[in-house]
Amino acid sequence: MDELVERVDDEDRVLGVVVSRQQAIREGWLHRVAVTVCRDEGGRILVHRRADQLSRFPGLYEVVVGGAVNVGEFYEQAAARELAEELSIRVLPRLLFTFINRTGLSPHWLGVHEAVIPDAVIPDPDEVAWHGWLTEPGLRSALVKWRFTPDSHEAFSRYLAFRAAQS
Repeated sequence: MDELVERVDDEDRVLGVVVSRQQAIREGWLHRVAVTVCRDEGGRILVHRRADQLSRFPGLYEVVVGGAVNVGEFYEQAAARELAEELSIRVLPRLLFTFINRTGLSPHWLGVHEAVIPDAVIPDPDEVAWHGWLTEPGLRSALVKWRFTPDSHEAFSRYLAFRAAQS
């Protein structure tokens, strides 16, 4: 069964209309997605390759872990749920910023979070085919050599700009 999401407007306000995520993508309706940039204690960033049987971007690499914000959820709740489902990690990620992401399958509000997690994660094999930890320079190199999801490029670029502005 497809996930149910709430439609939102250009200001990220819930419209009170519940639709399937598939329908939101097909119709180009704004909805919410929560993702997390995962770092270890040493500052390395978790990168993973999506499982080949996934319907969206199978086999592509990602810099973020996440998914749709379900009906009634806040970004932080969805990000924490996705980390538990995909990596068996129980943490509350910190929401850094949101923006309308127009890359990928359809436009959506993307809530970008950050979390420091243990380097020993247990990925769900139905979601994650491979994972590894990269330094920022290693990740920058991988982003031009490997095939990443569109969300990864956009989210990571904005994440680096956000971090630079905070320093």
